[in-house]
Amino acid sequence: MIVVINAGGSGTRLWPLSTPEYPKHLLNLTGDESLLQKAYQRAKKLSDHIYIVTEVSHVAHVKEQLPELSEDAFITEPGRRGTAGCIIAGIHHIQSRHPHDEPIAFLHADHVIRDVEGFTYSFELAGEASKEHNKVTLIGIEPISPSSAFGYIQKDQQINDNGLLYSVKGFTEKPNFEIAQEYVRSGRYLWNCGYFVGSVETFEEALKKFAPTWHGYYQQLVATTDEKSYKETYLSFENDAIDYALMEKDEELLVVPANFDWMDVGSFSDVHKAVVTDERGNHISSKKVAIEDVENSLIINQEDSKQIGIIGLDNVVVINTKHGLLITRKDLDQKVKNIVDKLKEK
Repeated sequence: MIVVINAGGSGTRLWPLSTPEYPKHLLNLTGDESLLQKAYQRAKKLSDHIYIVTEVSHVAHVKEQLPELSEDAFITEPGRRGTAGCIIAGIHHIQSRHPHDEPIAFLHADHVIRDVEGFTYSFELAGEASKEHNKVTLIGIEPISPSSAFGYIQKDQQINDNGLLYSVKGFTEKPNFEIAQEYVRSGRYLWNCGYFVGSVETFEEALKKFAPTWHGYYQQLVATTDEKSYKETYLSFENDAIDYALMEKDEELLVVPANFDWMDVGSFSDVHKAVVTDERGNHISSKKVAIEDVENSLIINQEDSKQIGIIGLDNVVVINTKHGLLITRKDLDQKVKNIVDKLKEK
């Protein structure tokens, strides 16, 4: 198996910890290693052939965090063209270096997963299924609660007897809470975490059949002969997500229900769930913070020269960095992007 890690992102939802210049996958949010470094350690359990797709403005930081990788392991986007562009860039890079029937696992650099053994097992199953059936095979997460923050994959027919492989009936993009409740009750839906496996041959066939525009883009990349023509060609692509460009159009997808825990750290509430807390539910990252009667709160101070005192608050996020100060109720942390947009105007 070959592994491609998508290390992109704009950094707005976790501001001021994360910034466009240094997005969340580069941050040590849950320990001594960054999310990217932890994703790389998981990938090593699957393969010795690991590639990182990252945008040109982040490539120096990514290389700094993964010094053991060779230059050839880094696939640099000249500019962001969505996850569809990342996948096309990855397939293009691999098609000249590996057999075209070898499964490729596409991962994300900004997820939190603790059960590495279950992660490895699920991807090995997906790789075997994709190779046997010559179809793109997704990995979906069993939902632990109704959520309107994620897209859903609807399972269709069971392909094998052990209940670990299904055909895909369809997708729903971030349903409302009531519909999400129905999905969870039915047991027929999985969270779409953006993980999938397929060989160069499998993706070429799927693109040609279900996404001819992106198949044309891929062929244009294969035809490039130097860095300049590659850059010009890549920048001519539209910006699109692989879900819209291919997956939702592909009528032959398979899906493996994941056998591991998963968290998309897309908000400070998610960060709070992923870190260790004290008996009152607080996580405090700095010795320069003093609290009194504070509960269920995430407090991060990255400026050692600044002392912070917090009294009588519950369910709050306080983030202080050299880039700015954020104070919000945890249940309103999805509005951080709105604040970032307003600050850009000032």
